[in-house]
Amino acid sequence: MKYLLLCVIILLITISCKDENGLEAEIAKIDTDIKVDRFDLLFSKITPKKLPELKKAYPFMLSEKYKDSFWIAKIKDTLQVQLFKAVESKFDHFDETELEIESLFNHLKYYFPEFNPPRIITTTSDVDYRNRVIVTDTIAILALDAYLGGEHEFYVNIPKYISAHLMKERIVVDLAEEYAKRYIYQSQNKTLLDEMIYFGKQLYFKDAVVPFKTDAERIGYSQEQLDWAIANESYIWRHFVEHELLFSTDSKLLVRFINPAPFSKFYLEGIDTNSPGRLGQYIGWQIVRAYMAQNEVGLKDMLITSAEDIFNNSKFKPRK
Repeated sequence: MKYLLLCVIILLITISCKDENGLEAEIAKIDTDIKVDRFDLLFSKITPKKLPELKKAYPFMLSEKYKDSFWIAKIKDTLQVQLFKAVESKFDHFDETELEIESLFNHLKYYFPEFNPPRIITTTSDVDYRNRVIVTDTIAILALDAYLGGEHEFYVNIPKYISAHLMKERIVVDLAEEYAKRYIYQSQNKTLLDEMIYFGKQLYFKDAVVPFKTDAERIGYSQEQLDWAIANESYIWRHFVEHELLFSTDSKLLVRFINPAPFSKFYLEGIDTNSPGRLGQYIGWQIVRAYMAQNEVGLKDMLITSAEDIFNNSKFKPRK
């Protein structure tokens, strides 16, 4: 009997892997074949004579409200020169990142046939890490000076829990997140659970469109932080339930469990300092995963399903 059960389990795993591999092979055939415009390199090497030509090619990057002298002075600025050199050194080639972006776009095209790949433009932004990726219907702008590596000297005044994300490997994950925001619909979030489900949708979206990234990379944790969340999943859930936090509208809960932070705030010595931030997002992710496992629903439909329906039909049980 045990042998028969083992055979069934192996068969199911094999079928599952074949289905997954088959899906990825099908998606790979889409071949969106993107092209990246290295505006950062073009701008860093511009001359007064060539500037009008660049302005014509990139009117949305070089506003006409500024005189040519402004742009020429900018590229000669000491800080700008340092930024240009750092970016050119870090991104002397872009092939690997370009392939990841193309894979992301192939997945978006599969799940959202109406999706049209935008023009990808790289730039520098004076280390404006809050706006390191900007997406519109036709263009996606990537500020490469916000991806030089968490320990880079340009980031010394940025909190560690933020600068840890400013690495090359995060570009495609951040791009996926911006698209998640465009495809998710959820009525106004009022409770902690609403926020948890909203970010759970974002993270599940990343599961689908950047499957080549690890869980830790998708949520922006170190592997150690993810291991902590997994090991303490049952405790986190019990804390939310026993303290009646799920349906609370207290805005302070967002600071404690949703927003970027060095750690989550249970107000318990020995727990807080060891925990990663955004544990509400993590639990929301597990709820959405449970919902998708329990219900025959596509990604597109899940993204517009109410938080209440997802929670009530998830049959979520934390890992023990």
